[in-house]
This record gives sequence, C-alpha cells and structure tokens, in this order.
Amino acid sequence: MTTVQRVASDLLDGVPVPMLAVDGRARTIAANAAAAALFGGDLLNRPFVTVLRHPAVVTAVEWVLDPDRHPVPPADPLLPAPSPGVVRLGAVIGADGRDITAEITVARLPLALGRGATIAVLDRSEAEEAEQMRRDFVTNVSHELKTPLTAMIGFIETLRGPARDDAKARDRFLDIMEREAARMNRLVSDLLSLGRVQAEERRRPAGQVDLPLLLRRVLATMDQAARAAGVTVETRAIDGSQRIPGDSDQLVQVFQNLIENAIKYGGSGGHLGVSLRRIDHEPLLRGPAWAVEIRDKGEGIEGMHLPRLTERFYRVDAHRSRAQGGTGLGLAIVKHIVNRHRGRLRIDSARGQGSAFTVILPEGAGRG
Repeated sequence: MTTVQRVASDLLDGVPVPMLAVDGRARTIAANAAAAALFGGDLLNRPFVTVLRHPAVVTAVEWVLDPDRHPVPPADPLLPAPSPGVVRLGAVIGADGRDITAEITVARLPLALGRGATIAVLDRSEAEEAEQMRRDFVTNVSHELKTPLTAMIGFIETLRGPARDDAKARDRFLDIMEREAARMNRLVSDLLSLGRVQAEERRRPAGQVDLPLLLRRVLATMDQAARAAGVTVETRAIDGSQRIPGDSDQLVQVFQNLIENAIKYGGSGGHLGVSLRRIDHEPLLRGPAWAVEIRDKGEGIEGMHLPRLTERFYRVDAHRSRAQGGTGLGLAIVKHIVNRHRGRLRIDSARGQGSAFTVILPEGAGRG
C-alpha cells in the first residue's frame, strides 16, 4: 500500500457512510468498511466503473478528475446545490444484491494526495420507502373519507330536492347517512389511536396487567355481540390470575379488536374459542411467554393474504369489510401494540378452515 493509499484509507475510515477514493486514472485506492459491506471486498486497484456501474456516476467522477476534458454534469434539481468542484446526484444503483436509492457525492481528493476523487454513497432507500408509505397513507385516508362524504352530499341534495316531501325516502337516506357518519367517526378514532400507538411504540409499558382477568373482562363486554351473531364462545385456561408487563388499555384494545373480528368475519362457523397457555421458552422473545389464541370456525383466509393483513387499509374483501363497519386499521393497530409489548402476532388460516390469531406476550420485562 502506498503512502497516498494509506492516508486516503485513514481519511475514509472516519466516515460513517460508504465511501471510496480513486486516483487520477479512476482506479480505487481506498474504501472504508461501509463501502466494502455494500460493494463487496477486494475493491482496491480496480477501475471504478467495475465497482459502481452507473453512467451518471461515472460521468461525475470523470468530470471531477479532469473538468477541462469533460462536460459539466447536470445539476440534480431535487438536491441542494453542491460546492464548486463537487457533484451531487440521486441515482438508483445496484449493490449488495438489491437496488438502492442513493444520494451520491463526488468531490476532489485533498490536493496533498494528488489528483483523485472521493465518492460517498448515502443510502436513501428507507427514507424513500417511508415517503412512499406516507403518500400511500394520505391517498388511502382521502379515499376512505371521500367515498362516504360524496354519498352523504348526494343524499343531502336529494333530500333538499326530489325527496323533500318523501317521508320514506327521507328516513332511509338519514339511516344511510347515520351509518356513513359513524364509519367516518370510527375511521378518525382509529387514525388517532394508530398515531398514539406509533408514537409510544419505542417505550415499553411500565405497568402490570392481570392477563386472565383482562381477557374475562373483554369477553364480558363482547358477550352481547356474540349472542346477536349466534356465536358460541368457548374459553380455556383463562381462570385464575397471571400478571405480566403491559398497558391495560392497549391490550384491551388488542383483544377487543381480534374478538370482534372473529365474530364479524368468522361468525359463520358459530364458534369462537379463546385460550391462554404458557410457553416455557419462546425463542424470539428469549424467555417464557404467554400465548392468547383467538380461533374461529368461519370461512378462513387464503394464504396469499396473510402476510399483508396487518398493513394499514388492507382488506381481504373491501366491500364486506366496509359493510361491516371496518376501517381497515384494526390489525395495524394490533400489530403496533404487540410490537410495543415486545411480543409477537401469529396468524394461521386457510380457506374453509377458520382462522387463529395468536398474541404472544413476554412473561417478564426481558431485554430490548
């Protein structure tokens, strides 16, 4: 290793993002550990174009190395203007076996090290994914609110016009408007609840809950709904007492949501089972845990839907869900609450065989 390579290597090692240095011939003379992790080992003394095969990045490197022989790369309008002699651009690059949305900065090496350039790669994939999720979320919320609002506006216009003196139509339209307003109210409540849960997700609950007692109380509140749906509730091992770390209000929300879903969507089977069991050692939780299983004998869910059930606004049957008053946020809220409790949510289902939602909660505070 030459002196220049050694100095350049020491310079790059202090940078937390992937960074490479090339000499005047555009051959790599240094790469930090983050660059090696991203592009693989054996980066030294290779033509830069074999490390990062992206035309715009290669053009930027060529211009920084020899601005008199190469045209100035176009400025990226989405990024702040760089300092003179520096190129900053956004690019989707192939690295680490995947496509990465990156912000790449190409700058001259310090003059003391001779002619050369540094290339820093800032991975913006997570930020881009988060922004796309935000856009999708706004679109979904707008759609969920706009549909009932449009219907209500139409009913209001009809009531002021053709149905002004039609008592039967007025009563029917008012009933529909009441249902739509109630659904919008539930949606807003769920949005606020989801926001609170996400804000607290990194803070572990400081309280203690009696899990069997909590389950008995939730079932008592859901008893009338189960009877109205013709669903028989069978319980197992929820007597007695067992205290675990948890937020009582949030866990009530979890089990109310899951039991309500089982009654609404699994009620065709006429049976709902709620059971509690202890797990001596749950590997992912690294210790003992308690599992609450809520099982129905309804129509079940096709396997292709299972990985997406906890996504916000994802519905297996959108029309049926809306007709039942669902907002599409319930399981997303459940997932975030279980995550806050450092637990796990497992979903098992198959078409025609019913569904089982299992919440696994650590017995003690544990780690993490």
